[in-house]
Amino acid sequence: MSSVNDVRIVPRRSNERGHADHGWLKTFHTFSFADYQSLRHQSFSSLRVLNEDRVQARTGFGTHGHQNYEIFSYIISGKLEHKDSMGNTEVLSRGALQMTSTGTGITHSEKAHGGNDVHFCQIWASPRSGQGRGKPAYFTRYFTDEEKKNRLALVVAPDNAEGVTLGRDDSGPAPIRSELWMYASLIHPGASVVHTPSGNGQMKKGYVHVIQKSGYNPGAPKGATLKISGKDRSQVELREGDGAYLTYGPGVELRLENDSQEVVEVLLFDLE
Repeated sequence: MSSVNDVRIVPRRSNERGHADHGWLKTFHTFSFADYQSLRHQSFSSLRVLNEDRVQARTGFGTHGHQNYEIFSYIISGKLEHKDSMGNTEVLSRGALQMTSTGTGITHSEKAHGGNDVHFCQIWASPRSGQGRGKPAYFTRYFTDEEKKNRLALVVAPDNAEGVTLGRDDSGPAPIRSELWMYASLIHPGASVVHTPSGNGQMKKGYVHVIQKSGYNPGAPKGATLKISGKDRSQVELREGDGAYLTYGPGVELRLENDSQEVVEVLLFDLE
């Protein structure tokens, strides 16, 4: 980090993530999950799981249980069929953000709906202290590609943040019982977006993930290119599937620039 007013960027390369090909499921794990365990990549602040999954048509995860965690899915392509013990049955397509506060415990299933594979990111976050054993809740939000074009659309925010509503199918960001904000963006060739995280003048953490849109690739990262820089303009280059740990100084300005000929789809997390 060049100064306390800048950002430290530590790349997390796509081919260094945990990876498994089960035939019906091709998955990447940014953090320790299932058979992939890494002491260096257990979690980052409240961000505990970031899996990029491709599920084969007419297959999926059978009914299984969760508790304590905030679990949400960001749909990239295809359709995801969700059923849970709270009585929710829904087919989610591109643009959907589905949030479950598992609280005292739920069961659910997630399967590829119809004749096409589904590609999505499943994300887990640790709840705030004292919030992990609350009543389970379910929310769905939808965001068009136009809403994400060359801007950072806020798709998840703390349930106690200003402007966040708690209706099951409301507009605006999905509520989460955690100090986590997630933005989604579609950055077109030659375009850039700038982000200044909110905060109280203290150091903060963040994470950025470039979605692997151009096809399943367990090898060296390729595809669209995203350049990340802070105020000092030193750059880190990411390709599809890559991510980066971020440590922000107060008042930092983070720039995300598409340096390729394809649209880059990116998720950006602000964390306490």
